[in-house]
Amino acid sequence: MLNIVLVEPEIPNNTGNIGRLCVGTESRLHLIHPFGFVINDKNLKRSGLDYWVHLDVTEYQNVAEWKAKITNESRVFLMSSHATTSIYDIEYQDGDWLVFGKESVGLSQEVLDQFENHLKIPMANLIRSFNIANSVAFVVGEAKRQISII
Repeated sequence: MLNIVLVEPEIPNNTGNIGRLCVGTESRLHLIHPFGFVINDKNLKRSGLDYWVHLDVTEYQNVAEWKAKITNESRVFLMSSHATTSIYDIEYQDGDWLVFGKESVGLSQEVLDQFENHLKIPMANLIRSFNIANSVAFVVGEAKRQISII
């Protein structure tokens, strides 16, 4: 299973969509507080539809609590529009951690500084970033294509 990590997600519909993606790709979802919504928010459940009950999800109070669960930091990949390595230049493995920041500002420099592997999704210069749910889908799709689990 891939591990999808959302650090301080702000928009319930995005988190719900990502939860549904995780169910469909047999990935685990890790959510790091604080959230911009209540986890039982009706929009979150609406976006995740009736799939939310099948989601393998873990919540953490902070990055340190989540980081303590990681056994191999070399398999942690942080997404950043400022990175120089493309998501297509990595050989993904089962169990990898794919980390995404909050919708408004991405990952903080403090979080980025804790890990070596920073990746970007190639995009035209006309935009700053993709929607987070789309970004997760790009990366999970590429990782699953390589791993060929499903």
